[in-house]
Amino acid sequence: MNLSLGAGRWWLWSALCVLLLLLLGALVFLARAYEESRLARELEQVAVDMVTEIRSDLSHNVQALQRLQAPRPDDAAWQRGATALLLSNREILRIEWRSPELKIRLAQASPFLPFLFDHMPRSQVQPDVKQACANALRFAGPAYSTSYFLPLQEGRGQELLEMCLPLPDDGGFLVMTYGLTDLLGELQAREAYRSFSVALTESDGTRLAIAGHAARDRNTVEAVHLLELPGSAYTLRVDQARELKGLRPKALSSTLTLLAMALVGMLALLSYDVRKRLQTEARLGEALAFRKAMEDSLLTGLRARDMKGRITYVNPAFCQLVGLPPEALIGTSDPAPYWPSDRVEEYLQRQTSRQAGQPLPRQGFESEYLRSDGTRLPVLIVEAPLINGIGKQTGWMSAVLDLSAQRKIEEQSRTSQERLAATARLAMAGEMASLISHELNQPLAAISSYANGSLNLLQDPDQDSADLRQELEEAMRRIATQAERAGKVIKSVSDLVRRRERERSAVAPQLLFDGIAPLVQLQARKVGIEVQWDIAPGCPPVWCDSTMVEQVLLNLVRNGLQAMPAGDPPPASGLRTLQLRAAPAPTQAGSGRQWVSFSVTDHGSGLSDEVAQRLFTPFFTTKREGMGLGLSLCRTVVEQHGGALGYARHSPRGTRFSFTLPAAL
Repeated sequence: MNLSLGAGRWWLWSALCVLLLLLLGALVFLARAYEESRLARELEQVAVDMVTEIRSDLSHNVQALQRLQAPRPDDAAWQRGATALLLSNREILRIEWRSPELKIRLAQASPFLPFLFDHMPRSQVQPDVKQACANALRFAGPAYSTSYFLPLQEGRGQELLEMCLPLPDDGGFLVMTYGLTDLLGELQAREAYRSFSVALTESDGTRLAIAGHAARDRNTVEAVHLLELPGSAYTLRVDQARELKGLRPKALSSTLTLLAMALVGMLALLSYDVRKRLQTEARLGEALAFRKAMEDSLLTGLRARDMKGRITYVNPAFCQLVGLPPEALIGTSDPAPYWPSDRVEEYLQRQTSRQAGQPLPRQGFESEYLRSDGTRLPVLIVEAPLINGIGKQTGWMSAVLDLSAQRKIEEQSRTSQERLAATARLAMAGEMASLISHELNQPLAAISSYANGSLNLLQDPDQDSADLRQELEEAMRRIATQAERAGKVIKSVSDLVRRRERERSAVAPQLLFDGIAPLVQLQARKVGIEVQWDIAPGCPPVWCDSTMVEQVLLNLVRNGLQAMPAGDPPPASGLRTLQLRAAPAPTQAGSGRQWVSFSVTDHGSGLSDEVAQRLFTPFFTTKREGMGLGLSLCRTVVEQHGGALGYARHSPRGTRFSFTLPAAL
């Protein structure tokens, strides 16, 4: 993916979001302006209605006052009528009946404020009354004075208004005193005006009376209307909060504001989503580029096919294998252009079985492709189903390996193995010849020794004939025994090379020692070495091939004798001895089988570390006449019996070779 293109899309989206927010802001501003103007108009109408109702109430009071005077009442009736009028109209604080000279004939105070003029005599407001009555005579109707302030108890006070009505019959006047605060209070008590704050002010803005508790601030809307009365004029100001508690009268602006907030939230979420999408696309582009680079670098051919067998993807390695470009492969179906013509039917059957749901071999299968140059290419194909994101199979993915190099290596390996087998057969023949000659040396040496001894006996003139006959017979039997042993050695060596199972039986350790004793004693006497035989009491018989075990013992004894040449150790040291011992071996942990240990101990010069490391290596020897097969063959024989052959240094000098054999129990 082009990252600069993604960044450009992001900035374009951001610009559109900002433009949309500006349009929303302008729309909300216009809506609020409309709401403000509508609220101002409504409040202006409320002020007009209030002024109208105040005038109407004042007119009703005038009419009620006129009814009080007609027909001409007596004093008591007038008092009763005035009291009833005061009780029904709390804004009226006092009613007076005055003479043409404005002297008070009758007066009735409001029962709600009976002591209204206790702090200021009524005579002090006579100028206001005179002004109102003079205007009333001029207007020939009711007239109102300017307001004045009347102090009350505890530092309080009230703004009052006088209304004068002329009486045409006797030339007198009816004077009615209004409380401006009570007048507004009666108005504000009505249900339609409870949400407003109402104030009466003079023309210069001086507030005279107020009803309601709305604080004037920037969140308050006001409307002002002129209250004109005969003889005086006042200003009525109506205040209302922009938003009342629990109520949102600005429906349009509120709705638009909520919509704008919701849209801002949506734009924020969309911006976050777009940013995440661009980041994801960038990562996906990087992942696709990485996968493309990885697939292009593979030496393994990759091929994808849909459910109908059409090729949908190949990598460069596959194109190189078959020698065709991707354009010649993608979109092709069966038979594929790289199938050999003589194997098309076979491949079609395999493809049909795969489409029928037959499981694919996990290890893959071998096939053959035809390259564009006409050469055949052995391949290994490993296929797996292609699964999409919802778990549905959409085709197969194949990994194709070129087997031509492997076939060449296998052919070379096969040729090398044949050559190696021929060489091994020659080596085996030489090894058998060396083995037979090595193993036959001992019985042939024994036969030679017995034959030379017999000749010496025949040449002795002092030998008694009876003794001579007996000794010669014994020598002949020994020769026959060694000849028989030589035959068994040849058979045993042949079986050893062929790894055949030999006939085994239970043999007592004493019989094994007796079988080799004559030859051991004969060789030991030649080098002046004493042989010591030791069999532990209760030592059980062993399960073995006696001929092969005797051969092992003879090899170990011969090595021990050769380790002590003449003069080393000197005879006076008492160490020129060779010990052969058989004893029960400790039972191995976890095994209930019993073993017998055989050991051959000499007092030679011992073995160096270098020689000890290669002691059992075939064809390794420190003797000029040796072939290096003795200890190797001994270990082979012992291991075939299930035992183990080892060595250890002996104190004060020498070496102990020991091996184990299974007890015959």
